[in-house]
Amino acid sequence: MRYLPHLLLLAAAAGLAGHHARAAPTVVLQAGLGDGQSAWHPILPGLAARGPVFAFDRPGYGGQAAVDGPRDPCTIAREQHALLERQGIAPPYLLVGHSLGGLYQYVFARLYPNEVAGMVLLDPTHPRHLATLQQEAPAMAALAKTVHTLTPNGTMRREFRDQAVCLETLDASQPIAAPVRLLTSGKGTVLPHLRSDWQRLTGAPKVETFEQSGHYLQRDVPDEVVRAIDSLR
Repeated sequence: MRYLPHLLLLAAAAGLAGHHARAAPTVVLQAGLGDGQSAWHPILPGLAARGPVFAFDRPGYGGQAAVDGPRDPCTIAREQHALLERQGIAPPYLLVGHSLGGLYQYVFARLYPNEVAGMVLLDPTHPRHLATLQQEAPAMAALAKTVHTLTPNGTMRREFRDQAVCLETLDASQPIAAPVRLLTSGKGTVLPHLRSDWQRLTGAPKVETFEQSGHYLQRDVPDEVVRAIDSLR
C-alpha cells in the first residue's frame, strides 16, 4: 500500500500476481461536498481485496491546498483525469461517486467516455438539484445557501455555488455507454423524483433504494456498496 497526503492507492496482491488474467479496472472514488478520501474508509478494505482502488482528496480538503479559479463539475472532472495521468493510472476506470462526487463522476464519464468501464453512483446530486430545490422548496434552498455561504472552507462555498456551472455544455442526449448502478438512500430523501431522472441521464436499469440507509451509503450499507462495485469489475 502506498499512502500520500492527497491520495490512497491500494492494489490487491492476487490481482497483481495474476498478470496473465484480464486486469480489473481501477476503482476511482470521488467523495461529496466537504469530504475527502476518509469518507471511503468503510469500504476500502473490501474493495482493495478484489482489485486496484484509487481515492484522493480534492484541492481544499484533507490538508490539500486550495486552488484559485472555478470549482465547477467540468473543472473537477478534468482535474481528476490529470491526477490519474500523473499517477500513471491507466484506464479503463470504474467510477464511484457519492453525493456531489457522483455528479463529478457523471461529468467525467461524459468528457472521457472511452476511458470508463462502469459507474456506481451513491445518492448523486442531480444536475438540476439546486434549481429544482429553489423552485419546489425555496425555504430549504435558502437555508442550504446560507449554511454553505457561512462555512469557513472557501472550497466548499465555491463547489456549492458552481455545482451547475458548465453542465449545459455537455451532450446528455444519450445514456452513458458503460454499465451504471444507481444506489440511493431511504432516509431523509429530498426531491425523490430527480432520482428516476438519473436513469434517463445514465441508462441505469433501475434505482436501487436501501431503506435502512442514510445519505452515506458507504457507511450504512458498506457490503451492498462493495457488491455493486464488484458487479461491474
